[in-house]
Amino acid sequence: MNHVNVVSFAILAASFLVVTLIGFAGARWRPAEDPMQLNEWGLGGRGFGTFISWFLLGGDLYTAYTFIAVPALVYATGAAGFYALSYTIMVFPIVFVFGPRLWSVARARGYVTPGEFVRGRYGSQGLGLAVTLTGILATMPYIALQLVGIESVLAVMGVGTNSRNTFLANLPLVIAFAILAAYTYLAGLRAPALIAFVKDALIYVTVIVAIIYIPGRLGGWGHIFAAASAHLKTVNPATGKPYGSLVVLPAGEWAYATLALGSALALFIYPHAVTGVFAARQRDVIRRNAAMLPAYSLVLGLIALLGYMARATPAVNAGVAAGYGNAQLSVPLLFQHMFPSWFAGVGYSAIVIGALVPAAIMSIAAANLFTRNIYKELFRPQATPAQETRVARLASLFMKVGALGFALDARLAEQLRHFQRAALFRYAVADLAGQLPVMRVSDRLTELAAECPLPVNPQVVLARSRQEGWKPFASNSFAADGAGSKHGDR
Repeated sequence: MNHVNVVSFAILAASFLVVTLIGFAGARWRPAEDPMQLNEWGLGGRGFGTFISWFLLGGDLYTAYTFIAVPALVYATGAAGFYALSYTIMVFPIVFVFGPRLWSVARARGYVTPGEFVRGRYGSQGLGLAVTLTGILATMPYIALQLVGIESVLAVMGVGTNSRNTFLANLPLVIAFAILAAYTYLAGLRAPALIAFVKDALIYVTVIVAIIYIPGRLGGWGHIFAAASAHLKTVNPATGKPYGSLVVLPAGEWAYATLALGSALALFIYPHAVTGVFAARQRDVIRRNAAMLPAYSLVLGLIALLGYMARATPAVNAGVAAGYGNAQLSVPLLFQHMFPSWFAGVGYSAIVIGALVPAAIMSIAAANLFTRNIYKELFRPQATPAQETRVARLASLFMKVGALGFALDARLAEQLRHFQRAALFRYAVADLAGQLPVMRVSDRLTELAAECPLPVNPQVVLARSRQEGWKPFASNSFAADGAGSKHGDR
């Protein structure tokens, strides 16, 4: 995963350049008479029709993390990953009933955020503020999750992974989010609305080609499901139970059902989903989109099947294992090993651009919440529309910076966990090979646990130690413990 494929990278870079230009062009698309109105910047002037709203809501709800996480869950556990398909089927009838009414009230009273709606509906400033803070705190890590999708692609492509310098390793993510912040600052919701056309087209093309092309290379769907079933039936040494199953077992049916139902009830409470609703031109737009958006659910089901395809691909399994069992690498690895380099670049572009659209909408939604429900309501009740818009723009920048920091922190934490696992394996192997005295091994494991605590299954450590025990180890790994390297490589 350290070799950069020039063709794939060039396709990805070209796609990113195109959407960047489209994002900046959004500032001139449907120009408003007064762009310094929060309705204009944060809701696109409340003027999106059925066609644009369909792409906007689809781009808002079906994110890069969906493209990565749903197949990864199917890859790791099987049928449990299809809960996402179940809840997206349930959510749109709910939106069909309640969405138009929510839009009507918001339009009539000038609401921009769900916090304003709650305060107006229940007459409670405290409840409105609670909804606002919850929405902001829930949105920032959600933006960070979009970075996980980008990171998975970059890791498989080898971009930034060869550098030991933390800044250089994270530079591609920083550049991507800096450009995203720039065109969102200028164009507001119009930018992701335009880019959503490109994002959805790339996703549809990638998924359709994958569903038709990859099974033929793997020996057909029968082989794919047989390989997945064989793996899911094996016992996970960490739990002592099978990894999963191709169908939800009776013992897990209630958990599956309640997870799907809870997710369906919660989806359109997220600020970014409500923002997409409020941006519609009329209430019938909401009804039409609630009727048509299940097309995305069909695509989501096809995306989930990529997890089974990845499980049936030995090269993907080896790559995931090399990535410390990170199943989120499964889809990018599948594209890398199954597609020609140029089309793998198209698939990578779908994932990366699929991160930019929802990240932009989420940051705008969180900025709207902060501006209307905190800044104006608590600090500047007489704020002018221009002041609101300026504050919202700055708040959107802050949301992206905070999300980026959140994601980079999580990345450093994951690197720390990887270091710990590697160290544990080295010390266990040193004990088995007689390179360290037993008491010294015990001391070092105690020190390691104190430095970065992590629950460890002894069976897993011993099993991996037996596998790795006779592979070459750098002699200086144990030099600091006074063990030297008298045994050499084994």
